[in-house]
Amino acid sequence: MAETKQKNFFQRTGKKIAKWFREMKSELKKVTWPTRKQLINNTIVALTVMIIVAIVVFGFDWCANRLAELLISISA
Repeated sequence: MAETKQKNFFQRTGKKIAKWFREMKSELKKVTWPTRKQLINNTIVALTVMIIVAIVVFGFDWCANRLAELLISISA
């Protein structure tokens, strides 16, 4: 009796997994994939923004470091 329930559990789980893969495949067919030109353009934009943000963060960090050094030198 216990073996039957386990078998049914594994069968149900297997069917759920198979259904999930079928649905995933169906959804991927609906996706509008970007063209090569769009992909390159979006990549350039993302890298540019990333570099700008890195420069801004570096600037804030540098200024905070200088301010901390100034405050330490004044108090010493």
